Amino acid sequence: MDSDIIIIGAGPAGLSFARILADTGLKITMLERQTEKTLAKPDYDGREIALTHLSQRLMDETGMWSRIKDADISLIKDAKVLNGDLNDPLFFDHTKSGKENLGFMISNHHIRRAAYEVCKPYKNINLMTEKEVWAVETDDVGGTVTLKGGKKLRSRLIVAADSRFSATRRMMGISTDMRDFGRTCIVCKVKLDKDHDETAYECFFYDRTVAILPLKGRYCSVVITIDSKDAHLVLDQSPKEFAQELSKRMEGRFGKMTLDTQLYPYPLVGTFADCFYANRYALIGDAAVGMHPVTAHGFNFGLRGAHTLATEIKKFHDLGLDIGSREILQHYNTSHRQATWPLYMGTNALVGLYTKTTPLAKLARKALLSIGQHLPPAKRMIMNQLTEAAS
Repeated sequence: MDSDIIIIGAGPAGLSFARILADTGLKITMLERQTEKTLAKPDYDGREIALTHLSQRLMDETGMWSRIKDADISLIKDAKVLNGDLNDPLFFDHTKSGKENLGFMISNHHIRRAAYEVCKPYKNINLMTEKEVWAVETDDVGGTVTLKGGKKLRSRLIVAADSRFSATRRMMGISTDMRDFGRTCIVCKVKLDKDHDETAYECFFYDRTVAILPLKGRYCSVVITIDSKDAHLVLDQSPKEFAQELSKRMEGRFGKMTLDTQLYPYPLVGTFADCFYANRYALIGDAAVGMHPVTAHGFNFGLRGAHTLATEIKKFHDLGLDIGSREILQHYNTSHRQATWPLYMGTNALVGLYTKTTPLAKLARKALLSIGQHLPPAKRMIMNQLTEAAS
């Protein structure tokens, strides 16, 4: 065997998985299409990632957290969910969570850089960049990855972390629930005139969803989700027009709002693999679960899945057992599906309800928020799901 494990994709999930296993001494090969320079110094891409308390703990254990400057870590103290206008929000108070805050905000490019840096010192992690996977196949004892150009690599286990549109997932015959929401997510950073009080806003307006997520100082991340056919109404605005409309929608509560970056559009497609493994092959990150951003759980699930699979592998490795066995992969599959399926389905149902503008849908939306506001157990359950404070 060339390696014990081949990881396809050196994004944050793949790199986190490699780092969690690095101390075992297992020989790990990582295959990535991008250049190493891009991994070491990724560009800002507009995405600010909301992290749960579980993710913070796992990033701390891997050393990633300490590689991110305090100035680049923002807190979400409280959160408000609003329907149609800014009145009568569903309010999530951090004091009710037992934590000093509901979550954290870190720019995606800082997370990617930190994940690369914590893996780089390990000699048993071989990072092969600018490599394109041409074929994947497995047998009773291992798996073979064929690269473009014909080179073949063998390992006891292949782990795919190659995006929600994973090519190797299709090669291995794993079908996937894929939902194209027909919507575009537009993200940017905005400067504020007034304090945001470290409060996140999720505003379900009738023509679009607007999230205002607090960043350090008087800055925020803005996430606009809009029907793709109407995306030009946002993307074609001048910076001044964009800021003025946003300020008007938020009823001036942040004072003057100034666009601080360009607008970054991303198409919205949710995915959930029908199974997270095949023979000597496993899926992690977006290749397993690609979430709609409304609950901000994309990387959180990626990190959780990486930790779950790595923990199972460590147990078998410590006992001198086969790290690519079906038993390991079945345990991982069951555990990670139980952790992700309810929120995946709940998120899709929520998005479906809150993007409809019929009178019945509007009534149901108000009723749902009222239930969340006036039933403490329901609110507590939602808060625990979103923050993973108890994990």
